[in-house]
Amino acid sequence: MTRRHKTPLPVSRRSFLAGTGAVAAGVTFMPRSGLSAEEAKLNFYNWDTYIGPDTLSDFREATGIDVTMDLFADNDELFAKLKEGNPGYDVIVPTNDYVERMITAGMLEPLDHDKIPNMDNIEKSFLDANFDPGRKYSLPYMWGTIGIGYRKSEVDGVPDSWKWVYQSDKYAGRLSLLSEVTTVIGIAAKYLGYSLNTTDPKEIKEAEELLIAQKPYIKVFAEDNGQDLLASGEVALCQEWNGDILQVMAEDDDISYVVPKEGALLWQDCLCIPKDAPHPDNAHKFINFINDPAVNADIADFIQYATPNAAAKAMMSDDYTKNPAIFPPDAVLEKCEPAVYLGEKATRLYDEAWTRIQAA
Repeated sequence: MTRRHKTPLPVSRRSFLAGTGAVAAGVTFMPRSGLSAEEAKLNFYNWDTYIGPDTLSDFREATGIDVTMDLFADNDELFAKLKEGNPGYDVIVPTNDYVERMITAGMLEPLDHDKIPNMDNIEKSFLDANFDPGRKYSLPYMWGTIGIGYRKSEVDGVPDSWKWVYQSDKYAGRLSLLSEVTTVIGIAAKYLGYSLNTTDPKEIKEAEELLIAQKPYIKVFAEDNGQDLLASGEVALCQEWNGDILQVMAEDDDISYVVPKEGALLWQDCLCIPKDAPHPDNAHKFINFINDPAVNADIADFIQYATPNAAAKAMMSDDYTKNPAIFPPDAVLEKCEPAVYLGEKATRLYDEAWTRIQAA
């Protein structure tokens, strides 16, 4: 079955839409009788613009469960929010290295795979992970890269190197980097020829010094809104998640995205249930719903990230499945690295370097 490509939305993709549409055709979900005596509520902690416009209302229609969604800007904020105890969230969306960090810290509940039959739709290669062997604590949600979004009319060529944002004054005051500590410093290390996951104090220091030297030319370390700064014309280049740039590319032909030649971060966001979730049965039901092919395809098409759900991908158009900014060619992926949890000692080195960068 070939899924039709959606026509442009009448409002910005960057606006979250509290949709009230009917459940998509073909949606399968566990019967209400399978739920324990939980109140019909779910508290979801998610990235901004990282869900379909009707997903939450469709879930409510299908199950009777109301979803409250709060937003975080980056993994550091998510981790800090839950570090001292779960304030009441049922489902969270950490990135792979933070999944491992949270597992190590005892912050996640094991998943009951029997309650998530739709995990059979997930591509087999995603059903195991070094950061979570056997997928005991997480299931993949979306995956992708971090690269450079840019406005074609305002830059001289394609910014195919991290040098454009890490070691150049050409676009002074017109650059933004992300605000996540290990991502920004790790990519600086990769640009310098080291591993993105370096734990070597000398290499971390060299990356720190690079960023301090570049800081006068950086407009802002953006909290998950570099794409908005690019769309509004406040910056000409930004370090961002690929799907965020693709969302604004859909509205502006002057915007494009590139993975620099040095390689980049290859990431995977996951659905997890935090420790002491107040509605664990509803959380399993929500994760199962997200992995229904029709639901997952609608989400992926809207947010423009790569789905690990093989059944959903099979429903989608070539505009999505053959887009190299969503599914990069192997030659690009070979240069990319997934982030890994570096341990608390190395994490402190990164945090201390970040404090000095921010103070410079």
